[in-house]
Formats: sequence, C-alpha cells, structure tokens
Amino acid sequence: MKTHKRVLGAVTWVALAASAVGAPASVTVTLAVDTTTPGPQIDRNIYGQFAEHLGRGIYEGIWVGENSNIPNIKGYRKDVVDALRKIHVPVVRWPGGCFADQYDWRDGIGPRATRPVRINVNWGGVTDDNAFGTHEFLDFAELLGADAYVVGNMGSMQPRDMAEWLEYMTSAQNSSLVQERRKNGREQPWQVKYFGIGNEAWGCGGMMRAEYAVDVTRRYSAFVNARAEQNLVKVATGPSANEPGTAAYTETMMKNGVGLFGRPGFQALSLHYYTFPIPRRSSSGNRATGFAEDEWSNILRSARQMDDAISTVSGIMDKYDPDKKVALFVDEWGAWHDAEPGTNPRFLYQQSSLLDAEVAALTLNIFHRHTDRVKMANIAQMINVIQAMILTDKEKMLLTPTYHVFDMYQPFQGATPYPVSTSGPSYDFNGFSLPAVDASAARSKDGKLILALINLDPNRSALVLTNLTGRARGNILTGPAMDTHNSFEAPETIHPVAFTGISDGNGKVQFKLPAKSVAVVAFE
Repeated sequence: MKTHKRVLGAVTWVALAASAVGAPASVTVTLAVDTTTPGPQIDRNIYGQFAEHLGRGIYEGIWVGENSNIPNIKGYRKDVVDALRKIHVPVVRWPGGCFADQYDWRDGIGPRATRPVRINVNWGGVTDDNAFGTHEFLDFAELLGADAYVVGNMGSMQPRDMAEWLEYMTSAQNSSLVQERRKNGREQPWQVKYFGIGNEAWGCGGMMRAEYAVDVTRRYSAFVNARAEQNLVKVATGPSANEPGTAAYTETMMKNGVGLFGRPGFQALSLHYYTFPIPRRSSSGNRATGFAEDEWSNILRSARQMDDAISTVSGIMDKYDPDKKVALFVDEWGAWHDAEPGTNPRFLYQQSSLLDAEVAALTLNIFHRHTDRVKMANIAQMINVIQAMILTDKEKMLLTPTYHVFDMYQPFQGATPYPVSTSGPSYDFNGFSLPAVDASAARSKDGKLILALINLDPNRSALVLTNLTGRARGNILTGPAMDTHNSFEAPETIHPVAFTGISDGNGKVQFKLPAKSVAVVAFE
C-alpha cells in the first residue's frame, strides 16, 4: 500500500506539471531518429563509477567492516551492494583521484590490525587506517560484477612500485609477491583490466608540464606490464577541460606518447570535466538545493559544454591517431556544488536533486554522440561525494535522482546509437539559450529502439512529435521543484514512474513531456 501511494504521488506531479492551471504554455518540438545511420556501439563502460578515498565515499559508504551493526557482506554495506548490482555497474575506478598519487599500495595489504594509519592530505587532513585496500577493492569489484580500474601512483613513487603492485594483483607465477598475496588470502590472480598511469599529472598528481608529463608517463608505462591474457589497458593522465590549455596538453600527449619502435605508452587518454556554474558563481551561488532559476540554466549550459570538450580533445586525437586505437576515458565528471552546510567542506558531500539528474542525462546523451572515441566514463563519485549515486547516514541509505537516471538508462549499455535531430523553441533565461528538449536514441541489445528525452525547461511542458511508430513505454523522472530531492526523512520523494507515448492519429508517436523531466522509453 505504501509503495502504491508513492507511485500515485509521483504520477500526480507529472499530471500537474503538464496541465496545471496558470502554467506556462507548452512548446512543440519535432524529433526525427535516423535508423539508417547507426554509430559505433555505446560502450557499457560509459556508465562507470569512481570511488576515491575522500570524505565518506569509501568508509561508511562502501565499507563498514564485518563487525558493523549495519547489514553487510564481508564488510561491504549490503544495501549499497544491492543497489549497485541493480544498475549493473560495469567498471569502478579506485583509489583516486588526487589520493592515488599519495597512495602506497603496501599500506593496504596484510592483516588490517597491523596496517599503518596515514593522513589524507588532499581531503581534509583526516586519518585513513587503510582497512580498505587492494584486496577489499578488487573483491568489491568482483562482488558487483564490475571491471577494476586501478590508478597507480606516478606522482610520489617509483615505477618499480607500480610494477610490483601489478605483479601482486595479476601474476599467476610463484614469485615472492604472489606468495605474499596468497598468504594474505587470495590464491588466484585478479583481473585488472584498466590501469591508470597516475592522475591529473598537471595538478595534484605532480604539477607537471605536459612535456615532462608525457616523458614520465612513457617511462612508467615501460615498467608497468601484466601477463598477456590480462589485456591490460594503460590510461595516461590527460587534460582538464575546466582549466586552460586543454588543446595544448592533449597535443603534447598524443604527439609524444609513442616510444621507440612505435611502442605506445598508453591505450587510453583521460579527460576530466566538472560541471560548475558559468562563471563559477551564479547569483544564487552554487548550492545543491535552494537555488534560483539562473543556477538551473547556468548549470545545464555548463553540462552541455562537455560536448565541446570532447570534440576538442577528439579532434586532436584524430590528428595523431586516425584509426582511433587510443580510447578517450572521461574518468572524472559530474556536477560539483558547494558542500552541504555543517559538513567538512573537504569531504565534498552534497545533496543530489532533479537538476543533477538532468546533468547526468545530458552528459550521457553527449557520450552517446561520441562513441567513436569515448569508451569509458566514471561519474564522480559513487557514494557520498560530489554527484553521488547513493547517500548514507549511519544505517540509513537513499538513492539519488542521479542513480535513477543511471537505472533508467541501462538499456543504452552496449546499444547501437542513431542520430537524432530536433527542432523547435529554445529555453532562454538570463542570457543563456538551450534547446528545450535534448534526446538520444539507440537500438538496444534485445533489438528494441530506445529513446531518451530531457525537457530542460523548468517551466514549460513540451509536446514532442516524432517520426517513430509503435508502442512506446518506459519511465519518467520529474518533481514539483527544480531542486526536488530525496532525504533520509523522505527517501522516495523522487523516483521514476510509468510513462508512455501517445498516437498522433496518423501512426506516429508523440510525447507529452512535463517541464524539468527525464524520460526513457522502449518501442515495441
């Protein structure tokens, strides 16, 4: 009965948004999907996650320990594991982030009671007892059914340390490191598919110039190897699109990334881009909730600049790698708001609202348009940090609107994308102009046509006229306010509800899309 009432409440929001007395007039948008021109497959790893030793992301978020009163699976929060399994997380990046380039992997192996306590100098100066280390992370990835993306310390340790860590994790031979791993409880080697050669070498990873960073990357890469059957993908630290010099940094890495005899130093280049207001502060600040419409429009405009960032970097990569052998990994992205009042500002704990859901959907749609080059993305971060999937407070746990977008978008994992064109009015506010509706379409692995629709306008509903036929059914996410969000007191305030297309009377499907909403439907 309780679930039924919650669904009715959400459906009521959809109805009110579409037909409320005195609401702004609806706009009409024409949408066409070109099913004759499929693009490269949407790599499932675009839906990847990022978990750094930062704030309460690892401890309290993923790990509570076997002796915790919170239900757990060998120390991992059961509610978190269940939720992440439901959205089929494909890959998890760990241990950072900035934390990676101060991390000594040996601190996180062996009996937990004897592991050293270190100070997390990047994120609040708090101590880390290293209870969550190599074994805990790789076992967690296996528990989720996800691939492991491990980031090595290029900033403050030597290449040999990186090489020995890989040997410890992946070797099947009877070396001393492997014997140590077996003594610590893991007989068989783990599969480590992705390995980062440092993180943000231009910043917290060493403050390196691009010319120096590429040489250091090549040097470390020469010593970082795993057995052939691992098919290890080495990831070079690429630029930040939030900082000047994106093009120059990319040019340097791509032009000089190949060593002697044509041996590549890396198989993927990273790109980081966070959604901040443009300029960095809007009139209402950068609050996760309680913001005004100028921040709504500002943040969405910033999110759409991911497309420009990818286009810039991809264009330079094409110049040096026309066969697209080097992948682009957007391994840090998300909406970065001010920390919640009363929390440690260096823990980067923020609420997640309907605005963040739109940022997530917009960004995923952009990735779908660049599948020729973008083969992985890792939202920052999985739990309790920046644009999180999940928030926890002791024994309490809630799913954020961003989590629900990832859930709704699951059919796009491994799907074949199609070009989508839209025409119609724009959403204009405070000097910013955005398309009223953003869309993405693909053929899912089960053969169904999938369509994602985002109404960026927080005030006007949209009638979306399509060139598609059939019966369209799926889910929609919306709410009564721009900052509608879930709280520990009301954890199901916003969640997806059923949504269907309607016939235009001539065999074509149209949609009545409420203001500030995200919908995903499948055609039958």
